[in-house]
Amino acid sequence: MTTRNRCDELARLLPTLADQTADAEILVVDDGSTDGTPELVRTRFPQVRLERSESPLGYIVQRTRAAQLARAPVIVSVDDDAVLPSPRTLEQTLADFDHPRIGSVAIPFVDVRPSGELLLQQAPEGPGRWLTSSYVGTAHAVRRDVFLAVGGYRAALIHQAEEPDFCLRMLAAGYVTRIGRADPLRHLMSEKRDFSRLVTQSTRNHLLHGAYNVPLPYLPVRVAKVALHSALLALRLREPAATARGMWLGVRDGWRQRAHRDPVVRSVYRLDHDIRMKGPLRLEDVEHRLPPPGVRAAHSAAAPVEAASPSSR
Repeated sequence: MTTRNRCDELARLLPTLADQTADAEILVVDDGSTDGTPELVRTRFPQVRLERSESPLGYIVQRTRAAQLARAPVIVSVDDDAVLPSPRTLEQTLADFDHPRIGSVAIPFVDVRPSGELLLQQAPEGPGRWLTSSYVGTAHAVRRDVFLAVGGYRAALIHQAEEPDFCLRMLAAGYVTRIGRADPLRHLMSEKRDFSRLVTQSTRNHLLHGAYNVPLPYLPVRVAKVALHSALLALRLREPAATARGMWLGVRDGWRQRAHRDPVVRSVYRLDHDIRMKGPLRLEDVEHRLPPPGVRAAHSAAAPVEAASPSSR
């Protein structure tokens, strides 16, 4: 897990990771915390491997760095404001990598919100390996070799929408995201989140995701859908200024980073669209539509970082 200035949340999470039945390395990547996080890990959890950056780099950069530092063939990533009530979640998640086309697993989790609890990323009943277009970053697992070969997360996104960007590039490499069957973890959303910033970054990055990856003639339709969704989000969350800023940054940075546009082929985008709009679909029903496994020689995951420096999630 990556963390920054969430000492209390981390202290709540780490014991539930230590209790897992699967044999695993626990790796904490600290993004320049100033609240005593390193001291907490070293003194109370000496079995945990701690890697620290003295200056904040942002959690997307740190997640890619964590994949480079990890030793295991499968990386299970959870947010620091989560807990794993069941000791079998990790073991069950690893068992979901039972097909060579599965590159990542969306782990079931309960999102604890002020309005109530919502169970997400749970596979439908019935046989088969059920697919989703993208996982939610708070609860996922990914094959380390696939993650690194595809290029990891795109640093230019800084925060938000890195998961669909990565999962679409992974799909273009011939690997899918399976909906997991494990006992769900609980995501206890931190009160330290800056929702205005989240709205701005989400709007910006979904536009950039389209600019980087969506082929013609689908790109204008994708931009229109993002604009409409962002407008509705602004009304629901009462964040018109944050949404407008995100729209402006998305258009500006999409133009500035146009050299990094590397759209997937149309057949891959249509498959991704079908999984998003008609799914969940079974791997057994769409495997014939997947491209041969392998990573394209060029992709734009290394696009330069624009916009603001990292801050609290």
